Amino acid sequence: MGKPEAATVERALAAPAGASFTLHGAGVSGGIAIGCAHLVTAARLEVPHYEVAADAVDAELARFDDAIAEVRGELIGLHAAVPTDAPAEMGAFLDLHLMILDDSTLSQAPRELIRTRRVNAEWALVHQMEMLVHRFEEIEDPYLRERKADVQQVVERALKAMLGTGHAPPPPEREEDIIVVAHDFSPADMLAFKQHRFAGFVTDLGGVTSHTAIVARSLGLPAIVGLHRARHMIREGELLIADGAAGVLIVNPDRQVLAEYQLRRSQLDLERQKLKRLRTTPAATIEGVPVELAANIELPEDVEQALEAGATGVGLFRSEFLFMGRMELPGEDEQFEAYRQVVAAMGGRPVTIRTLDIGADKTVNGADRAGPNPALGLRAIRFCLAEPQMFLTQLRAILRASHYGPVRLLVPMIAHAHEVDQVLHYVQQAKAGLAREAVAFDAALPVGGMIEIPAAALALGAFVKRLDFLSIGTNDLIQYTLAIDRTDDTVAHLYDPLHPAVLHLVGHTIRTAHRAGVPVAVCGEMAGEVALTRLLLGLGLRQFSMHPAQLLAVKQQVLRSSIPEVEVMAQRILRSDHPERTRQLLAKLNA
Repeated sequence: MGKPEAATVERALAAPAGASFTLHGAGVSGGIAIGCAHLVTAARLEVPHYEVAADAVDAELARFDDAIAEVRGELIGLHAAVPTDAPAEMGAFLDLHLMILDDSTLSQAPRELIRTRRVNAEWALVHQMEMLVHRFEEIEDPYLRERKADVQQVVERALKAMLGTGHAPPPPEREEDIIVVAHDFSPADMLAFKQHRFAGFVTDLGGVTSHTAIVARSLGLPAIVGLHRARHMIREGELLIADGAAGVLIVNPDRQVLAEYQLRRSQLDLERQKLKRLRTTPAATIEGVPVELAANIELPEDVEQALEAGATGVGLFRSEFLFMGRMELPGEDEQFEAYRQVVAAMGGRPVTIRTLDIGADKTVNGADRAGPNPALGLRAIRFCLAEPQMFLTQLRAILRASHYGPVRLLVPMIAHAHEVDQVLHYVQQAKAGLAREAVAFDAALPVGGMIEIPAAALALGAFVKRLDFLSIGTNDLIQYTLAIDRTDDTVAHLYDPLHPAVLHLVGHTIRTAHRAGVPVAVCGEMAGEVALTRLLLGLGLRQFSMHPAQLLAVKQQVLRSSIPEVEVMAQRILRSDHPERTRQLLAKLNA
């Protein structure tokens, strides 16, 4: 990353401002960031193409070699700096980038172009990158095809080194005044950014589960992704306002807009400080009805934030983040150590570990059978049952971790009773194997299922007889109920948690589980939406699981709620079939 002039909001205000405009994306981490743009160049740079003088070829070759050596040193240094308790995929990403850098297509072929065609080093490297990317695009395996992004990220580093800008994050006097703008971020970039305190991040690409989103949430930084052309429309040093909750980016705001957002940011900061006082307060309604507020985590290091927010446990540990972005699957011992680390850190609080949920927007090596529509294909538990050895490895690791504290096993995307039967068979097989080896585990490990397919919600009878608990995954439940791909900009506006069909499925699942005496939670985005807290309480929900950053705000809403009152209004909302009327009733419920 280049070193910008020491950017400050004051300097940006004093400089001649460009035209003000607004961009809209997906907010992945709430809050308001105000700062100066620092642009991170995309991999597909428009590099100059010129002829090098015959007597300058050696110097051009040396410039190329120096850049490759510099990037190699950066990657080796980052690898050495990876904490011992960091997820294994961090080191794996860096190893992969080193392998790409050392591939002869990038490290040797450009030298031949420079020597024989007397072209500049930047153009020679990009020319080879384009050829390599084209070859990746022709690969059928989706995981390997995605590696073209790693090629582009490695080339981006080398190009920056050639241009003399380096790649280290900028060291201005106040990093809090910088909003980083990029086409996309590599995992290595995000690892380096963890050492700094930028105001926020915005990217053209990415989704709610991207590395940018994960790191931004773990740092508590406002972040917006999916802005499409922000990197090309924003200039270095321009004043930005990033509203991470609304997904709105304002470029070159006037003084009135800036003053308004500065006031809103101050109010949000004050609210956050007040909310911290609730950390140790038990979550209960006005009548004293206890409510469990657990945390969703992606990585073991997210436990610290969960504990700081006062989470009563981990309601969803997304284990697929141990599998993604690597050439080989994690072994049993590696998985066990990651799970054990979380269980031990939670100090006796329950930890719910979801089995591998890949497919749709998440893939691992070997997941090439996902089909033309991955969201409806071989994903989640379907994929695990098709790969029994991989599944058994994960089950053994989870069972071993259960010896160190209360662990619950959560199975994603169940739709058929026979899937649950197969899962329970493999759980027993894993238990038997560990018992033969005299390895300790919790023999009474609870097994639950995620209700995220309408068919599962409508056929709950088969599942409450077989499972110890249920968890409603509202993200996919809404997507499948409404036939809406929430990552598709053209239809994302139709993604509606208040749709009558969605609310009836959620309410039906909660009621049916309660009648059967089976605990039920909501672990999707609805659980962390403060505007929906009272509605879910009125539908009978008593177990919520959300990102730690949302927990205290939801707790505050619980403490202010009366069960008899919210139950009456929730039933009125369920009877409503008009969107505007539903929103009016919800506003009245939250008044």
